[in-house]
Amino acid sequence: METDTITAISTPIGEGAISIVRLSGEEAIPVTAELFQGKNLLEAESHTIHYGKIIDPDTKEVAEEVMVTIMRAPKTFTREDIVEINCHGGMVAVNRVLEIILAKGVRIAEPGEFTKRAFLHGRIDLSQAEAVMDLIRAKTDKAMSVALKQMDGRLSSLIGTLRQELLETVAHVEVNIDYPEYDDVEEMSHGMMRSKTKEVHKEIEKLLEVAKQGKILREGLATAIIGRPNVGKSSLMNALVQENKAIVTEIPGTTRDVIEEYVNVRGVPLRLSDTAGIRETEDIVEKIGVDRSRKVLAESDLILFILNNNEALTDEDKALFEAIQGLDYIVIVNKTDLEQKLDLEKVAELAEGKPVISTSLIKEKGIDQLESAIAKTFFAGEIDARDLTYVSNVRHIQLLKQAKQALEDAMSSLEMEMPLDIVQIDVTRTWEFLGEIIGDTASDSLIDQLFSQFCLGK
Repeated sequence: METDTITAISTPIGEGAISIVRLSGEEAIPVTAELFQGKNLLEAESHTIHYGKIIDPDTKEVAEEVMVTIMRAPKTFTREDIVEINCHGGMVAVNRVLEIILAKGVRIAEPGEFTKRAFLHGRIDLSQAEAVMDLIRAKTDKAMSVALKQMDGRLSSLIGTLRQELLETVAHVEVNIDYPEYDDVEEMSHGMMRSKTKEVHKEIEKLLEVAKQGKILREGLATAIIGRPNVGKSSLMNALVQENKAIVTEIPGTTRDVIEEYVNVRGVPLRLSDTAGIRETEDIVEKIGVDRSRKVLAESDLILFILNNNEALTDEDKALFEAIQGLDYIVIVNKTDLEQKLDLEKVAELAEGKPVISTSLIKEKGIDQLESAIAKTFFAGEIDARDLTYVSNVRHIQLLKQAKQALEDAMSSLEMEMPLDIVQIDVTRTWEFLGEIIGDTASDSLIDQLFSQFCLGK
């Protein structure tokens, strides 16, 4: 485990009221005290903040006016001594302080190294560490709530309980095998093993049932807006985003590429793509946009398919209906403020039970109904982020699927009345897969890879 002192800027790059330089390690307080003009930081109590100045040791001049926070181990994020130097916002001031600290022999932190040290020192497990990044990247209040629950150890606690049940089961089998002469130890039977594996299997299935919702909350619902040119795709995007992100004109083919934006719909984050109108065209630039639109369509979780209420259904519209068969989509009949020329009965027939929403985007009508339909399509109403333990991380979902499969292998072996010492191999595999979620059985290379995805000062 690394024991040297590290530092990094922990606030975003750019101008602001305050920028923070963070240090962690044995030399964090002594190094800062040597550069600080003000209270003797070596004698400062933990979790106190002090006004003073950082002095450049080369020029002996004041480098920056600061507030310094002292936090002593072990009651810190990394369980090491931590110092946070609050500078004036702006890159010149904060970089000058950072350069002075680096000149004292402190090492620049690697991406995610502060959180990695918290993990290595046992303050948090791997799933909680990953939740830190989920919290930073949260796009909605519900996504933030799920990340906070995971940071608090909600998932870790459940996984730990399941692993303990499996461990006790495996240990019971081992005692029966190694010490058959112990009459006071209850013999593990196939029935007992079957009961234990079914209990754990049921809990894993419950986690996987809500995993799709959790993954959407974490990553956003990949949503494509499609339709013929000039039906109102860009207007819909602007209405959802509530900003004029896309160019809206009466000229067909204005959108030449895929425009992406995150929007919050009833607590559900949509990764929204306003695509170029899909049609046959000789315009080279527009053709590239159309090709990209088809690719986005294939990768989307949800399609918002817009039709023009003021035009009869065309062959292009029917072709788009065929293109999205088998996908989750909502049909939007736009421009209802104009004369109806669209055959709504035919639209309902082609939609095959999918929601059909009427809108007049120019008059801002129908948006509430559309947002409600989006939420119901994926979550059958409101998401309960308070009571459920959501699994949102792709790595966690994959490991849960592997754990579930290993348990099913064990249950199949039990049905065939195979010896318990053979069955326990699959039970042990389940225990190991669950351990990878919280980091108990994760490899060093996996841990390094996960923390490398963090920002520098975290």
